[in-house]
Amino acid sequence: MEEKLIFVSVGATATAEQEAFVRSIEDRLRSESLIPKTVGRNTFSADAPLKAITELMEKCSGIVVIALERSYFPSGLDKRGGPRQVNLADTRLPTPWNHIEAAMAYTKHLPLLVIVEDGLKAEGLLEPGYDWYVQKLPLAETALVSNEFNGVLADWKEKVLALEPGAGSPSPSPPALRGLNPAELSMLDLVGALRPVQLWSVAIGLAGLLAGAFSLGARLVPPFGERPRPVQGALRPAPPPGGVESPCRSAPLATPGGRSA
Repeated sequence: MEEKLIFVSVGATATAEQEAFVRSIEDRLRSESLIPKTVGRNTFSADAPLKAITELMEKCSGIVVIALERSYFPSGLDKRGGPRQVNLADTRLPTPWNHIEAAMAYTKHLPLLVIVEDGLKAEGLLEPGYDWYVQKLPLAETALVSNEFNGVLADWKEKVLALEPGAGSPSPSPPALRGLNPAELSMLDLVGALRPVQLWSVAIGLAGLLAGAFSLGARLVPPFGERPRPVQGALRPAPPPGGVESPCRSAPLATPGGRSA
């Protein structure tokens, strides 16, 4: 059977019990002709972590998330100071990288096998109810030979083997539009060809135009029921033919003393 690479999301182990549990899962994967790969454990790179993770996932056909206790809080508060404040006790949390790597793998359409240490707080992508089954297991080798674990592993492995090369990659980018007439392209094609930075620039520009238009309209349009005020410096209407302009609109009359009235 052809060996396939499997991305394993697991933080640095803190206890001998955790290390033994992770090794047992890695050995089980190898027995299924699946090679476990973990950044910082058996795979290393000089690139930034996210870049190294992305490049490794491109080579893998599936992912196993092993969520172990990283942080422990004897007591605490959730939504502190609010009307829905909740007291917490014996709270155990995994490394946040479990959530990050699980989300990245899901966007790449890689089959997920999620294993959560029994007792961890169920939240985020480790919470049941998503497109994958979450197994809560004690840190014991016997948990890896149960009927439930064997059945879930077999189902996940079928999806891994059925994954065609490159099927786990993100959806292909839109075709290049260089050299095409923009007038012949739809709005969807134009927007889809923009990069994230360009999309942000367009959004900010549109927001600025809308704000400017609103401000200009607020200045020009009077409130409801109020007569529009004449604009300062505007030209007065010409008098009718043969008519005489009203003295009140003409220049002030000069008095005999030379002072204006």
